[in-house]
Amino acid sequence: MLRFEDPSYLWLLWLIPVLVLVRLVGWRRRKAKLKRLGDPELLKQLMPNISKYRPTVKFVLMLAALALLIVMVARPQMGSKISHDKRHGIETIICLDISNSMLAQDVAPSRLDKSKMLIENLVDNFNNDKIGLIVFAGDAYVQLPITSDYVSAKMFLQNINPSLIQTQGTNIGEAIALASKSFSQQENVGRAIIVITDGENHEEGAQEAAAAANKQGVNVFILGIGNPQGAPIPMGDGSYLKDHSGNTVMTALNEQMCRELAQAGKGEYIHVDNTSDAERKLNDDITKLQKGDVTSVVYSAYDEQFQAVGILVILLLIIEICINEIKNPLLKNIKLFNKIGVKK
Repeated sequence: MLRFEDPSYLWLLWLIPVLVLVRLVGWRRRKAKLKRLGDPELLKQLMPNISKYRPTVKFVLMLAALALLIVMVARPQMGSKISHDKRHGIETIICLDISNSMLAQDVAPSRLDKSKMLIENLVDNFNNDKIGLIVFAGDAYVQLPITSDYVSAKMFLQNINPSLIQTQGTNIGEAIALASKSFSQQENVGRAIIVITDGENHEEGAQEAAAAANKQGVNVFILGIGNPQGAPIPMGDGSYLKDHSGNTVMTALNEQMCRELAQAGKGEYIHVDNTSDAERKLNDDITKLQKGDVTSVVYSAYDEQFQAVGILVILLLIIEICINEIKNPLLKNIKLFNKIGVKK
């Protein structure tokens, strides 16, 4: 498989047709000037050493060398190298609530943004572990399959917002059930599901899903974010969400439900506030999990091919230098660039 490490340089190949156009314009102007000087056949006899085709051949060689030089700068690579890297770690899948209530600002800067910051810090503390990401509201979807690519995890995390799921609600049970199916098939590896939610308006079946996950050897941690006293949900226009009666909707953290879920999943309930206490406690709990050999498929760098392209560039330049625009008196009888059957 052919690929380029820096494909943006390939845009420079547009210089080739531009140079061809400039060459054609120059050739037409030169031809017009020669016609004004006199009869073309007479001028041809007066300049017997001028070759008609050599300049064009030299120009084509230079264009080819330039095109290959651009390709070389783009670093062409061929093939791929796949290795299976064994690491000693755990597998963690994070279920993040992205319902509208997570926009409340009782935790700065908001419940959702605080959750994303917490996840990012958690990823920074991972070393040989795998992470997956599930988002949920009324439905649940896999945002990032379980991986050891922490850069991709942070990239996917930044793009999360409530608009990803149109169905509103807090279907924690579906999120936990989906997370339970998203782990790898490796054995003897500590596994954890981390649910970050305010627990409001949750659907039925959450405790059953947490208990079922624990039977599979998965610990379920619940991170409750928000204020139990409640907070309004800001809208994009600066106002707050209101119900059908025109009253401001207040969203409150359901701590009792969060504790019951953590108990069913044999994990811990951790309250997330404006401090970093939740992060420290979660890191401590995660490190207690059994670490096993986690196998990751690593795609190594492709084999560089720019050396071969560079050799072709050098050969083309050598040929171009060896060709004179005028005929060599010593080689004037060798007519490589004359049409067959046409006499000088």
